[in-house]
Amino acid sequence: MSEKVFDRETLLDLTVNVIPFIILAFFFVAFIVFTPFGFDSVISSIQLAIIALSGIGLMVLTYYSGRAVSKAEKAEEAAAEE
Repeated sequence: MSEKVFDRETLLDLTVNVIPFIILAFFFVAFIVFTPFGFDSVISSIQLAIIALSGIGLMVLTYYSGRAVSKAEKAEEAAAEE
């Protein structure tokens, strides 16, 4: 049976990154729907790529920081048992 990567407490700690992700998603959709600066394929592509890469970076950072926290908690528990 495989062990979970994140426990409940770690997931609760990582939920703080949901708010910035929602903000990035809002602006991504808003810039597609409303086009406040007009539509130019190059500029709009760069603008949306910056938002998308920031969101992807946030997800990757959240995953690796969660893994690090989870490993540290497991190591601390193992040290306490000895």
